[in-house]
Amino acid sequence: MPGHLHLIKLCVGIDSVESLVAWRALHNPKGAETRSQHVTRMWPKRAEELLDGGSLYWVIKGQIQARQRITALEEAIGQDGIKRCAIVMDPEIIRTSNARRRAFQGWRYLKAEDAPPDLPKGHASEDTLPPELSSALAEIGVL
Repeated sequence: MPGHLHLIKLCVGIDSVESLVAWRALHNPKGAETRSQHVTRMWPKRAEELLDGGSLYWVIKGQIQARQRITALEEAIGQDGIKRCAIVMDPEIIRTSNARRRAFQGWRYLKAEDAPPDLPKGHASEDTLPPELSSALAEIGVL
């Protein structure tokens, strides 16, 4: 997605893209008036750039593995009365090439040139290595 600004976020409690797909399906059943969103404390200052074709890239088990296109940013007020930002996303989860990322809190901006490419449609992953092995090899610079 050249020229776009993206967000990157840890996918806490999810151990694979398949788990993310299953979680989203459970919380966003087909035909329901629900939508795919993630609520966060901070509102992105560069919202206009994100809404011009940006995506939220998910870090799963230390690697970017998937993304969802951002469609809107909306105010969400929690049960505690605090205003938050709902990052509304296209429900389609697009698999990407794996790209190692260290843990961080919250979300970060991701420049288009630093975003991993999408995998071709129908590819469940870019290789057949287990995620732990792929991550270990990436850590020592082999992948």
